[in-house]
Amino acid sequence: MNHFDWQTHYQPLFTFLNEEEMGEWTLLLHEQLARRFDHQPHGDMARWLGALEQLPDISPVQADLNAAAITLKADTSPDSETLVQLESALRALMPWRKGPFDFFGTGIDTEWRSDWKWDRVSPWLSDLKGRRVLDVGCGSGYHCWRMLGAGAGRVIGIDPGLLFLFQFLSVKRYLGEVPVDLLPVRMEDLPRSLEAFDTTFSMGVLYHRRSPLDHLLELKDTLRPGGELVLETLVVEGPEGYSLMPEDRYGMMRNVWFLPSCGTLLRWLDRTGFRDARVVDVTDTGTDEQRSTDWMRFQSLADFLDPDDPSKTREGYPGPRRATIIARKPRA
Repeated sequence: MNHFDWQTHYQPLFTFLNEEEMGEWTLLLHEQLARRFDHQPHGDMARWLGALEQLPDISPVQADLNAAAITLKADTSPDSETLVQLESALRALMPWRKGPFDFFGTGIDTEWRSDWKWDRVSPWLSDLKGRRVLDVGCGSGYHCWRMLGAGAGRVIGIDPGLLFLFQFLSVKRYLGEVPVDLLPVRMEDLPRSLEAFDTTFSMGVLYHRRSPLDHLLELKDTLRPGGELVLETLVVEGPEGYSLMPEDRYGMMRNVWFLPSCGTLLRWLDRTGFRDARVVDVTDTGTDEQRSTDWMRFQSLADFLDPDDPSKTREGYPGPRRATIIARKPRA
């Protein structure tokens, strides 16, 4: 099988958007998803769909979305043959970068300890209960599940990486019709002036944007008046106005453009119309938070740092430091 029935899968989301008077977005998504899945399908589509089909039927299923690992449990432990089939299917969806997850006792030790980021961010959030939430650059959807666990009424994640979508679907396959969706689209694919979300997250995205101010304006467009932005990005030490632009690569990544100081980042938010912006956390990223594992066997942070001075990248820049900022879109 090499065709993903996206119309059936996303029908509950389309219904929700139409009921919420966002029918124009539904029409746009039909065009974008048809192009992505029907006209220009990814070369690995058949393998990923095969992995989903290989996932064994297990029911009933309970989920713990508030534990460090997104955890799926069954009333009766699956037998050994079922567990072997399960792990084989999940390994066909490697590499797993954002997590961790636990499928009925099969633990997925992802490259990133995304739960650590959630633990840093979550104490500062407005109550998510009943809120409509957008997660930009959501990866495999780990944080989307944590947002649902925190009481969000509807969560939509966006990330153009198709492998992330199928990793997300491996969880949703067992949970059924829950109000969480992952759309394989880019930020610039969203309708302009959407103003549909109470809280928008952008974590680990800003430094990949050639124009960070345009990204902040796009994020503001997604929010209802009075809505909350949760922004997490790489920063460097320095005075207000200072920003590092790597000559070529940063941590062996080519797509890193601007690493501002915290003061500069707050100025960017002010200039783009956000209010009450505040830095709530600054943490250095270490090799215990991002590392190679049996579920992500490629190079990771340890390979991107200077072996003689791990406080610097291989290019000689300051090592990764991440700041979390909470800001508000004005009500008028």
